[in-house]
This record gives sequence, C-alpha cells and structure tokens, in this order.
Amino acid sequence: MNRFDFAGKTVLITGASMGLGAEFARQLSRLGATLVLVARSEAKLQALATELGKAHVITADLAAPGAAQRLFEAVTAQAIDVDVLINNAGFGLHGDFGTLPLAGQREEIDLNVGALVELTYLFLPMLERRQGGVIQLASVAAYQPTPYMSVYGATKAFVLSFSEALWAEYQAKGLRVLCLSPGATDTPFFQRAGGLTPPGTKARPEDVVRTGLAAFIAGRPSAMHGFANQLLMLTARLFSRAFVAKIVARIAKPKAPVLLPPSTDKR
Repeated sequence: MNRFDFAGKTVLITGASMGLGAEFARQLSRLGATLVLVARSEAKLQALATELGKAHVITADLAAPGAAQRLFEAVTAQAIDVDVLINNAGFGLHGDFGTLPLAGQREEIDLNVGALVELTYLFLPMLERRQGGVIQLASVAAYQPTPYMSVYGATKAFVLSFSEALWAEYQAKGLRVLCLSPGATDTPFFQRAGGLTPPGTKARPEDVVRTGLAAFIAGRPSAMHGFANQLLMLTARLFSRAFVAKIVARIAKPKAPVLLPPSTDKR
C-alpha cells in the first residue's frame, strides 16, 4: 500500500471541539488538509475554525438517534467529498456499574459504538472510491477488562476488534483502517469521566496524534501510543484475564468521599 499524503484531502473529524479532536484538526491543517469539524458546541468549533483559517463546521450530538444519518446527509448536501473519517467522539464514565446512571452508560454505547459504526458504514463507499480511510479512536482500555469503567472499556474493545477486522477486509481494496489506542492523555476526558485520576504522567495530545497519523500513513491496522503502554499491555498477556481484572480494579476503584464533621459555625 502506498504512503498517504493528506495535502489536498478532506478529513471529517468528530469530537473536534477539544482534546484529541482539536489536535487532529491542527496537525492536519498544517499538512494541507481541508477539514470538516463536527461536535456539539458550535462556539468551540467556530473558534477552532477561526484559529485554523478555514474549515467546514457542523454541529451535531452524535449520541442522538439518527444523528449519524443527518450528519452524512448534511455533508453530501454541501457536495463535500470526504477522503478520511476520524471517529474521535466518545467519552467514559467512572464508577460502580450499578450506581452510575443507566442513561449515561447507554449514551456511552450509542456514541462510542453506535455512531462510530453508522458513520463508518455511511461514509465507506465514498472513502473507498477516493482511496482514503478511517481512523477509529479506541484506548488501552480495549486490551483488558476495565473494572469501574466497564462499559467504556467494552466499547473500546469493540472498536479495536471492529477496526482490525475492517482493515483485513478492505486493505486489498486500497482503503486504510486504523485503530488508535491512547493511554492517559492530557485532555478533558477525565473531567467528564467523574474524577478519575490515572497514575503516572499523562501524554501530550500532540504526541498521540502524531503517532496516529504516522501509523495511518504507513497503512497499519492499529497503533498504541507510548512505549510504557505497549510494554504494560504485553506484560498483561503473561497473566490470566482474571488476575489483570483484579489489578485494574484496585487501581481504578473510586475513592470513598471524605465525610466532614457537622459544622458548629452558628454565624
């Protein structure tokens, strides 16, 4: 498979208003790509488009029913031919499965899996015709059970398996499919997750995106950012999944809230 040049290509990025999505936009803009930025916050998207100089902006809540279809129709109505789709939108919730709101966990599935699959399906003929591809965002959580983020980890395991299967199906047709799995990264992800503080140093979004783009250009099926993450995942394979799950549970277990004594201040 020939190396891929983003210059002159059109790239659609979901979850583009912040974090890795915004960093993908910045780096691809410097590489000469035309961008279609998608997220819920129009103000943040417009600010990013102004920063980059030029980009198409489409606001959408991709977890909503029918949102993927509406996005596809909005793109085709503007006669935009997409070369590369980056399914970056997603989130995770941290806590006991039985106490986290069911609606929030269903939203995780709808966004992390449902919208990703639908958008891949809808844009696939266009991407194949233009000999482009898809970058799917997973996580190191895809590689082992993830207690206290059980739904999130399961959605990312789906993304990994789904993406690698598509890579094998479509590689001979000239279509690239990459699954990018970051570890803990310095983005707003952990704020929305509910206060989870991962051990160690968080990666820079710039480095994660560079890893992903280099792997996509090279035609690889998957990439994991960070040598430490790669070593950790290789080491985990030496132990049973039950043992790994117990270790992750100890690390990720929510801390008990600090109960302050009743105030005696009478003011």
